[in-house]
Amino acid sequence: MPIHIRPDYSLPEREATPEALYLNRREWLAGMIAAGLLPASALATAVEAAAAPLAKLNAKPGPFSTDEEKTPLKAVTTYNNFYEFGTDKGDPAENAHSLRPRPWTLAVEGLVDKPQRFDVDKLIKAMPLEERIYRLRCVEGWSMVIPWVGFPLASLLKAVEPQAGARYVAFTTLHDPRQMPGQKGGVLQWPYREGLRLDEAMHPLTLLAVGLYGRALPNQNGAPIRLVVPWKYGFKSIKSIVSIRLTDKQPATTWSTMAPREYGFYANVNPAVSHPRWSQAKERRIGEFLRRDTLPFNGYGAQVAGLYKGMDLRRFY
Repeated sequence: MPIHIRPDYSLPEREATPEALYLNRREWLAGMIAAGLLPASALATAVEAAAAPLAKLNAKPGPFSTDEEKTPLKAVTTYNNFYEFGTDKGDPAENAHSLRPRPWTLAVEGLVDKPQRFDVDKLIKAMPLEERIYRLRCVEGWSMVIPWVGFPLASLLKAVEPQAGARYVAFTTLHDPRQMPGQKGGVLQWPYREGLRLDEAMHPLTLLAVGLYGRALPNQNGAPIRLVVPWKYGFKSIKSIVSIRLTDKQPATTWSTMAPREYGFYANVNPAVSHPRWSQAKERRIGEFLRRDTLPFNGYGAQVAGLYKGMDLRRFY
């Protein structure tokens, strides 16, 4: 039976985070709060910034939602990986106020018959929005359950009419160090890039999210539009997307380029394949004390395992 502790956003993750990143000020601060040695008000700035009013979104309940307990909003909006705003988990909530998510355009191009540049606000109004409660599992060993608002990526791709030669979909994040101060450093190669096979991108689980908890995405969660691929580790779900390009070749992706032994192109959640520096067999749901077993494909195996029939998932990790 899971044991819940508070605050939900302050769980340390020293067993999981890469050594170069976890010994930092905010992780130490969060651990002190969790241990009761500092007041929770020590993170008040980040929490208040995350709670700023955002536009409400009208969405109907969508398919594939889990009935597991949702991760509290404060945790979802103050405990993030978004290196464009810093490498600490609290950095995005503190620093993402510099991002200007409006106006915003999304280019969809490459091997398509009808390339287009979409105004994101018009796109949100045109697409029937759904709320889908998905698990999010990060390669570092922590997980959340988040009520996303968005629409299937397949709906957008069908509108631009992929050509017969298209095999992959490449995604690119905004590159603007003035808005994203973390891009002034060299921790990653900018802009952030990700990719999927076309059949993965067209799968009905794959979501373009424009909100969470019924409101527009906060900056620190990838405003104004991001990818959510729930059976893959979180780094595949690229944030603040400006470009989607269909191609006939597997695209280069940020983490697979920086550390190919540790982060493969597919990044399917697989408890049987360990990260070189830690096991993936267990995970800690934010808000819970005990670890739980990691589920193959993050619990979505019934829907997606067929995409990888005949593949060696130890080799194609």
